[in-house]
Amino acid sequence: MNRCALLLSVVLVALAAVATAGERRQGMLPGQGGTAAGKHSPPAKGGRTIVVGPHEKVRSVTEAARRARDGDTVEILAGEYRRQAVVWTQARLTIRGVGKRPILIADGDSAEGKALWVVRNGEILVDNLEFRGVRVADGNGAAIRFEKGHLRVVRCAFFDNEMGILTSNFDDAVLEVEDSEFGEAPTHAGLLHHLLYAGTIARLSVRGSRFQQGFRGHLIKSRARESSILYNMLVDGVGGRASYELEFPNGGLAWVIGNIIGQSASTDNPDLISYGAEGRHWPDNALLLAHNTLVNDRLGGSFLHVWADRLPPATEVWAINNLLVGHGSFAPQASGRYEGNQRIERSMLIDTEAREFGLSGRSPLRGQAPPPASFRERSLAPTAEFVLPAGTRSLPVGKPLSPGALQ
Repeated sequence: MNRCALLLSVVLVALAAVATAGERRQGMLPGQGGTAAGKHSPPAKGGRTIVVGPHEKVRSVTEAARRARDGDTVEILAGEYRRQAVVWTQARLTIRGVGKRPILIADGDSAEGKALWVVRNGEILVDNLEFRGVRVADGNGAAIRFEKGHLRVVRCAFFDNEMGILTSNFDDAVLEVEDSEFGEAPTHAGLLHHLLYAGTIARLSVRGSRFQQGFRGHLIKSRARESSILYNMLVDGVGGRASYELEFPNGGLAWVIGNIIGQSASTDNPDLISYGAEGRHWPDNALLLAHNTLVNDRLGGSFLHVWADRLPPATEVWAINNLLVGHGSFAPQASGRYEGNQRIERSMLIDTEAREFGLSGRSPLRGQAPPPASFRERSLAPTAEFVLPAGTRSLPVGKPLSPGALQ
């Protein structure tokens, strides 16, 4: 071998040794890095990807949680995973299901007696996972207990849990939920089983998500300083026993735009939406209710109950271009604006049994909603609408609007 060839051989061996050492430092066997990168999505910037699956090196979520460091991505392959209780303590993390949505079944397991997963404090994304069957001793077990930081939940499902998502009360915490499903509240005795319960946090955002089959608890309950409830379907369903479909017990700034909200004849509470029942907690209080389709199958009750005597006199309620279907009262209960709201019979909707709540093509109300104006320079006009099973689609720009959620 000549001198040049010998030198090249030495350099290549040295480079291979460095690469192997790097792989070992990241918890990989030599040669695994290229395969994982080709099969699965890339890790978060600056982090690794930890793959969980029955035939992978890491076979449980609990083991992945022990290995994960700030900035990593945990990818969970399709399948059922039982007894995977975790306290996530990382500052930045992405946890996502790959392919068909993996199912996490509590099977009696919980973290700290609170939830299947506890998110302690961080910037956390949870994507494409299903949580089922959480029970704890005090009857208040959540699929996810979010304590502090910023949690974003996307394309997930929460069924048969004592609570779907439950937050703590840190006033700088932010919870965002998108394109997700909540339902099948358990019917055993115990505390009220809310599908989503936000405490006194900074902000709650729920968009493009579906809530159904509650039992005595609320579909959504928010004590947040600011709540944005946009383009969702909160319809309890036939035989549903939820209490309020949507409640803001401490007021706050609540944007409720483009939702389909409905209660059954067997509901546990006659009111669909409640605002301020427990008095104010925040200095800024206003309810903006625009372009929602409100469906009440129970005789009596109300579409909206504003507890004005428990709120500051300056509290404003704007109810604009809502579609009122069925029974119940709907009248001004606080200072503000009530404009463009229309009462109709169920027969004027396309097919409510199939969860189609749009106006029929022949309806004289189509395209007749007045411009909904703006509140504090934010338009109340919808820019999207809910689509089944969960998600949204954008509305054409410039098209005349109809009252209600579906355009």
